Parts: sequence; structure tokens; C-alpha cells
Amino acid sequence: MRRRAGLVLLALAAFCAALAPLLRWYAFPRLAKVPPGQYQEVVMEARPATLLDYGTLRARQVEKVTIVQTLKGNVEESERIERGTGRDVVVWDTLAHVQGPDGAMISQIPERYVFDAHTQDPVHAPGEMVDGTPVCREGLAFKWPFLTEKRDYRYFDAQTRTAAPIHYRGTRTFRGLEVYYFEQTIPWTKVPYPRTMPIPGVRAATLEQQTGTTRWYTTRRMFWVEPVTGAPVNGEEIHREELRGGTLLGGRDRVTVFAGHVKMRPDYLDHTVDLVTSQRLLVLLLTSYGPWGALGAGGGLLVLALFLEAWARPSPLPLPAPAPPTPADHHPSSA
Repeated sequence: MRRRAGLVLLALAAFCAALAPLLRWYAFPRLAKVPPGQYQEVVMEARPATLLDYGTLRARQVEKVTIVQTLKGNVEESERIERGTGRDVVVWDTLAHVQGPDGAMISQIPERYVFDAHTQDPVHAPGEMVDGTPVCREGLAFKWPFLTEKRDYRYFDAQTRTAAPIHYRGTRTFRGLEVYYFEQTIPWTKVPYPRTMPIPGVRAATLEQQTGTTRWYTTRRMFWVEPVTGAPVNGEEIHREELRGGTLLGGRDRVTVFAGHVKMRPDYLDHTVDLVTSQRLLVLLLTSYGPWGALGAGGGLLVLALFLEAWARPSPLPLPAPAPPTPADHHPSSA
């Protein structure tokens, strides 16, 4: 009976040993993916900020500028693209809504981002756009891959419509989480006007043509990324925009449109850290806790199986004791 139990334990040990690499190298790449129906809202603020008064075309100091970033998974579009590509695809429709201290709209830029649900690599499909303009994205946007590495990546900049390196700058601790810090600097670059302008009756498509005034932009972008999930838990930008030249500025060379250090609002930071912490546990179950737990259980079962096998073996029979000598066997020595 003990030998049969030992064989069962040995089989379970072999199963656990096989399960460990299956969880890490087979199940994880297939099960870990971004859900297609995700919805998220983040509020960011620049306090204080420099903002262009479009009535006077003069820059002024304001208490704050607010950016509301909404992200909504488009499940219907994801399914449509999946049928054509044979891949698990996520489609995010996002909107960056910028408003002044009085709540009035300054600009709003919609985007559609299509990417692989497992790797976060861009997937090029009809409908991919920034502010209504078709784009062919390269690099990351919004999220890093699962199990982020300590290296530079390419990150897509929506203003310039191009990808540029975002550099790994070290490991840090943010609100109790170990995170990787990344930084990207976009130098002064001429960029298009937003299609939705805060000036009634002014069309972005003809503004530069009619006035010769161009829009320029630079930013220093910073992300604190939780490496297991690849999700940023914090993001900041030191952001500047200018109008340059042309007749719109009344002879001036340039004027600041916006300048400020944009940070996530503290209550949204708390929510983001809590969300990422819960997702981190799920990924670790497939990449660390599960495989190592299965390997440890397999080792324990193997030891127990060997113990039962040794216990089940019959003890060897003792050797018979030699018979005592008899008087007849005693031969006295000769005189």
C-alpha cells in the first residue's frame, strides 16, 4: 500500500515539474494580455502654467491648466481587425481634452491606437489616427510590454506623429512599488495645429496657410513603469508650445501658447497604483509564483515518494546465530 502511494506521489511530482515551465513559457504568453474593453480616465494638471489668451494673443500666467485623458477600448473594432489579422488585437480610442482655469476648452485631440494584446506592438489597420489624420505608428504608446526590460524603447509622440527613443534611467521605488524610470526629450519641432481650435470660426487647416504663423512644440516626458505589468503608475511632462512668425503675431517673433509641468492628480495616482498592484499579482502567478510554487511542490512530493518507497521495502532477515560448541567437539591437547 505504501509503495502504491509512493508511485502516485512520484507521478504528481513529475506533473508539477512539467507544469512549472508550461506556466512560464506556454501559458503566460497566451493568457497575459490587455483586455479589449478597458476604460480609464486620468486627470493631469499643470500648476501654475503659462497660457495664451486668444483674445489678445498675449501669454499670461494662470493658476492651472487641466488635461483630462480618457481611454476606451473599442471591442467591436478589435473583433473586426482580429478577423483580418488572426491576432489578439486591442483598439483604444483616446481623447486628450485640455481646459483652462475657467473650464473653457483649449484643445482636444482624439486618437485611435491599435496594438497586439500580448506584446503591445503596434498593429497597422485602417482607422489608426491622431486628430483625424491617418498614421502608421511605430514604438510604444501608453503601455510598456509585460515584463518590461531595463533598456531603451521607442515611444510614439502624438504631436510630431513620429517615434523617438525613450531611455531607461534606472530603478526606483514609487509608493512602495519597484518601478523603472524612463525619460524622453522631444526637441523643438514644428507640429500641426489641433483641428479643434478655441477660436470660434478659425479652421486649423487654413490658419498656417493664411497667416504664415507656425506652431512649435517641445517636451520632456517621464514615466514610472511597473515592470511586471508594463503599466505606468505615474507620468509627467515638462511641456512647451509656441506660435512663431507670420502675420498672426503682429510683428512678434514668437509667443508662448502653453508652458507648464504637467503631473497626475494625486487621487488618480492612488487609483492607478491600486489597480496596477492587483494586476501585478495576476501576472506573477503565471511568471513567478505559479512556476516556482509548482517546482517546489514537485520537489517536496519527490522527497515524500522516495521516503515511502524506502519505508515500504521489507527489512532483511537477521542471520542465524552460530550454534554453541558441544562436549564432543572439545579435543583436549595430548600430554
